[in-house]
Amino acid sequence: MRENTDIGNDAPRPGPVVGALAGLLTLVAVGQAADIPSRLGYSYYTEQFLALVLGLSLALVFLMPWRAKHAGGERCSPGPLDWVLSVLGLGLSLYVTMAYPGLVGRAMSLPWDALIIGIALFVLVLEGLRRTVGWTLVIVVLAIVGYGLIGHLVPGALQTREVAPPRLAVYLGFDPNGLLGLTLGVAATVVVAFVFFGQLLLRSGGADFFNDIAMASMGHRRGGAAKISIVASGLFGSISGVVVSNIVATGVVTIRLMVQSGFRRSTAGAVEATASTGGQIAPPVMGAVAFLMADILQRPYTEIVVAAIVPALLYYVALFVQADLQAAKQEIKPLDTADMPAVGRVIKKGWVFILPFAAIILALFSFNQRAETAALWGSLGAIVIGLVVGYGKTRMSFRDLWGAAVETGRSITEIIMISAAAGFIIGVLNVTGLGFAATFALVDLGQGSLFLLLFISALVCLVLGMGMPTVGVYLLLAVLIAPSLVETGVEPIAAHLFIFYLGMMSMVTPPIGIGAFFAATIANAPPMKTAWEAMRFGWTAYIVPFLFVFSPALLLIGDPLEIVLAVGSAVLGVYAISAAFVGWMRGVVGLAARIAIGLAGVLLIVPPGVGGLATLWLNGAGLILLFAMWLLAASGRPARAGAQMTDT
Repeated sequence: MRENTDIGNDAPRPGPVVGALAGLLTLVAVGQAADIPSRLGYSYYTEQFLALVLGLSLALVFLMPWRAKHAGGERCSPGPLDWVLSVLGLGLSLYVTMAYPGLVGRAMSLPWDALIIGIALFVLVLEGLRRTVGWTLVIVVLAIVGYGLIGHLVPGALQTREVAPPRLAVYLGFDPNGLLGLTLGVAATVVVAFVFFGQLLLRSGGADFFNDIAMASMGHRRGGAAKISIVASGLFGSISGVVVSNIVATGVVTIRLMVQSGFRRSTAGAVEATASTGGQIAPPVMGAVAFLMADILQRPYTEIVVAAIVPALLYYVALFVQADLQAAKQEIKPLDTADMPAVGRVIKKGWVFILPFAAIILALFSFNQRAETAALWGSLGAIVIGLVVGYGKTRMSFRDLWGAAVETGRSITEIIMISAAAGFIIGVLNVTGLGFAATFALVDLGQGSLFLLLFISALVCLVLGMGMPTVGVYLLLAVLIAPSLVETGVEPIAAHLFIFYLGMMSMVTPPIGIGAFFAATIANAPPMKTAWEAMRFGWTAYIVPFLFVFSPALLLIGDPLEIVLAVGSAVLGVYAISAAFVGWMRGVVGLAARIAIGLAGVLLIVPPGVGGLATLWLNGAGLILLFAMWLLAASGRPARAGAQMTDT
């Protein structure tokens, strides 16, 4: 699978200028993560480093042949204007890098150079944002900045303090709470380091190992092709950080296997899209979001990972159960054992790929290293393994090291643009007081109905998250939505996981389910049908976040007995609802039986912490109903009722 290891496989090979800029961007970020300048005795403002990263990213954005989603899907080679914008973005950012100490010292007097550069960088970032993710986020930024300029004229709770346009431009461009702030800093260090790690792991044969171990462990089971997709995409997706890249890297193999084994094309695409999306919420890496969340919440990384275990488990239980029962219903057999590698042989060849992950965990927990430094430990392990050992016929060359750096730089520009835009939003929220006003308004709404607040927040997350990479989704929503949830009394980890889960599900949610559409293209299936099936396979990610907000026991927070009851009941509930969706429980079940099984699942999935003793009674009733339906399914009685309506 070496031909599918590049993030953004559909992009052409970079030209020499793009390659040089992309590789330099990665080297600068890796050098910062490794503290090389400090070790050499250089001292500087962090904002100077961020300005350099921004400049390299802007130069890349205007030269890279982005697939123009808004121009008929045709590729656009850079023209004279693109070169001008590229040079302008790099030049202005280099000026900020060199002159930042003086600029920030004169910022209060609004010097002309700071004002011009601040406005120019704002425009350039928005144009770069438009080219990478489209108009949606650009409109959001313009709306918030526009409101910040006129918000002092708005009566009521959403009134803001007055900030003159020149003051706002300088603040957004140079204040640590603006463009050169936390979100850009995290993207330029933690995210770059983990994307680089993922690229090195792929080039060393890691993707082949993940696919082989999934095939060896799951291929001999019923519906083995779908289970291979789930395992392989989950393993790879956790480190890739980009859903579409995960789908491309694993889906070209797994989707073909699923179709050949008997799954419908739309089902094959949906399983791959859902499994790849789930990789982003699977501990311990979570597409690098676990480390960002720890930084933003100022909580230990371990707390984030532990809290994410049960929701991820429920997600994959639902996906695995539906794939298994669908295979049983369609009588899809295991794969031919002649096509499958032996587990022992795969592990013997590829066990060394465990070492880079062990190095990351060791760096984090035993040596208390920063997340970006831990990623470099893993990268070093991947380099040694790739150069010395490899996997099968796949072995890394020294040329691959530069290729990994170039591809990292190319793929990270999208996240850099989103992070820069998030910096503008944070700056406006801080300097105008809009953040406090919006939080107060949402808190006031939540006092009347927390569920209503969560529902509105979920819709906003699904809309704002559409089409954005994992890290960008989380950073944006952590700025706009999470603070209001926390202010209403929601556990901070629960609030951040809530917005992250709902934001990620935008990848498979119509009408802009980009992940599902990519998988449908590979499967040659109808895009909308694939997206609706993907929603069904990933249904827990729409429901469970509401549950763990009301009952943190699902995040392993609280009384041990309550945690055990909540998790056990939820697993049974997920199984029951998944079986009802498919229409199979030890045999085909009719419409009435499916409704009963689904009702049992609903009664079981509600955590005991939500309603106390009353919920325990509901859980008990659900357990009894599910057991009764299980016995009826064993006797074959449900199969005779409404069997003609069971095709899903």
